[in-house]
Amino acid sequence: MTSDAPSPYGTPPPYGTPPPYGTPPATPQGPTASPPPSAPSPSPSDGLPCSACGFGPLEQGFIEDGGESSQGYSRWIPGVLQRGFFGGAKRMGLPRFEIVALRCTRCSHLDLYVGSQV
Repeated sequence: MTSDAPSPYGTPPPYGTPPPYGTPPATPQGPTASPPPSAPSPSPSDGLPCSACGFGPLEQGFIEDGGESSQGYSRWIPGVLQRGFFGGAKRMGLPRFEIVALRCTRCSHLDLYVGSQV
């Protein structure tokens, strides 16, 4: 059933409709999942357009992790989040990758990419 009323959330992005929240990924995720291929991390000099407005330029930055005992930057860990006894994420022995953040200076959209292993 479709409605002709405009969405209160605006026009969907041109790349298609994302799956509903909570939809499991189509590929296997978890401790047995393979790490991402070791492609070079994107940078503003790559000439990537903004994924939201299609323009740019993109400005490189990082996502800060201000938690207690943090290293100051966030990391991406492959696999499904599994919580330990006290509610924290189980991450022992899992590979960690930097998060490359690129902000569009035109529309302020933030694109995140998985960088190199840390």
